[in-house]
Amino acid sequence: MSEAQPKPFRTNLRDVPKVAGLKKEDGWIDMQVQFLIDEKTANSGRTLVGWTVLPPGAAHERHRHPNVDEFWIVIKGEGVMYSDDGESPSGEGDVVFTPAGYWHGFRNTSDEDVVLVWGWSGAGSLEKAGYEIPDDASHS
Repeated sequence: MSEAQPKPFRTNLRDVPKVAGLKKEDGWIDMQVQFLIDEKTANSGRTLVGWTVLPPGAAHERHRHPNVDEFWIVIKGEGVMYSDDGESPSGEGDVVFTPAGYWHGFRNTSDEDVVLVWGWSGAGSLEKAGYEIPDDASHS
């Protein structure tokens, strides 16, 4: 693939499809994910920005990315976040930063949707970010 120079890019949530093929056994449990800015749409090779809605009971189980730093901002709702230090409550207004290689995740423990804006620095696609789940992960 040729390295074309990125240009300014604008989109709107209503125009961005939900990511298909996210598997429960990989820790993507009932999530609605949209890649707002990424390599495919904006020719962004080093940054990805996403929008995720987690209905009650939904989760993005413990995982890590070896090639990207990640942040998320809880726009709406509350739940539990995972880190290398365990679990802790997380809610509206929280801004979380996870350096590359650290375990992280989020579970909606409330009765309302959780909305997260999140992003990666270091890659513009899931494939290049890398995605690992714990060896002992058992999702049923």
